[in-house]
Amino acid sequence: MSATPQLSIVIPVYNEELNLPTLFARLFPVLDGLGRRYEVVFTNDGSADRSFQLLQAQHKARPDVVRVIDFNANYGQHMAIMAAFERVRGEVIVTLDADLQNPPEEIPKLLALMDEGHDYVGAYRVDRQDSFFRTYASKLINFVRERTTSIKMTDQGCMLRAYNRAVVDAIVRSGAINTFIPALAYSFSSKPGEVGVKHEERHAGVSNYSFYQLIRLNFDLITGFSLAPLQYFTMFAMLSSAGSLGLVALLFYRRFVLNLDRETFGVFTLFGILFFLLSVAMIGIGLIGEYVGRTYQVVRARQRYHVREILETK
Repeated sequence: MSATPQLSIVIPVYNEELNLPTLFARLFPVLDGLGRRYEVVFTNDGSADRSFQLLQAQHKARPDVVRVIDFNANYGQHMAIMAAFERVRGEVIVTLDADLQNPPEEIPKLLALMDEGHDYVGAYRVDRQDSFFRTYASKLINFVRERTTSIKMTDQGCMLRAYNRAVVDAIVRSGAINTFIPALAYSFSSKPGEVGVKHEERHAGVSNYSFYQLIRLNFDLITGFSLAPLQYFTMFAMLSSAGSLGLVALLFYRRFVLNLDRETFGVFTLFGILFFLLSVAMIGIGLIGEYVGRTYQVVRARQRYHVREILETK
């Protein structure tokens, strides 16, 4: 690359063989028309199909602007983005999914806000083309996140976002392992902005996010930016303990003062109370284990991903 690019487009790729040709055909005309020096950094996240071969061919066709990072295995979307963030050269960085649900033609909307002085611009999907369950599950998760963290995002599931270099550098320096990059960027941003973008049906294939992965991602978001789950649990446990104590007192009052419940009072009642308190304790142990596990992953300093090959023209 003869000159430092002004704009870097970061695209994680995992089994997108069917979408990549259309992505190339739509993305590069948009970027060529911006009048800015740019680069496109693809991260092949251990694809099992022909995605890497298509990326190799695109690098050969446009070696001046295309760079490809090839993982040896699948490390997940956010590690794929992080690997690209560690290597981007532009002053403005835009992340984009490869499935074309967020059209490349919407990129200029984000750049316009960046030019106005925002250091981080998120997008929210207008007229979403996802299923009813996925759409309203996302709204529920957004609601929970707003109530448990200080992160304010209209649509946390939209990966079309723009960052300035300072925010990306701060994300890289954080060394985060299990994190949600848009939320991390929001915490480092001094002037965030948002813009509505079009949303299309997936061009081909199926979503690479399973229901479990979506839950896991949002659990990382909540536990990574707030202690609210532990605090809520503590309050719930205190209320449960008070309620259990009150129930025991009521049972003893009915049995020994009012002389009632002679047949039902006894071991089964106590077992019911015990099982309830044990379930509360198990939930607490799980929450504490989640936070301890996150700490362990950071302090052990294990390599987050392994790059097999980088295709680029220096």
